[in-house]
Amino acid sequence: MTKQEIISLAKKACKNTLMETLEIEFVDAGEDYMIAKMPVTPRVHQPDGVLHGGASVALAESVGSMASYVFLNTEDFFIRGIEISANHLKSVKEGYVFARASFIHKGRTTQLWEIRITDEAENLISLVKLTTISLPKERK
Repeated sequence: MTKQEIISLAKKACKNTLMETLEIEFVDAGEDYMIAKMPVTPRVHQPDGVLHGGASVALAESVGSMASYVFLNTEDFFIRGIEISANHLKSVKEGYVFARASFIHKGRTTQLWEIRITDEAENLISLVKLTTISLPKERK
């Protein structure tokens, strides 16, 4: 699958979902990574005007799960996130944040992702670890 096909597939999958609500946009993909961006606006702020950690985690899980969906056999399996942990290192008030999901482990059943969330100046905002699982689809 080409980069454009991957991004197009991801964009189509986001219709009427949390990703669309948070304005998450998939912008790049390679053999073993995927990148999405999200605008930092009052929609994703916590009360004191900075990016909410929950929005960062939603961005991270969205890009990691989408990467699993794109890079694994989803004809026979569906993907679910089963564990996520995040360290928030720096705050952001405006602009965009970018989440890059890269494989740490690509197993048949479980996958481990490192997701680095950075700002436009490439400062590390959050470091997230996501575990996904591939579960067999029921045959009809």
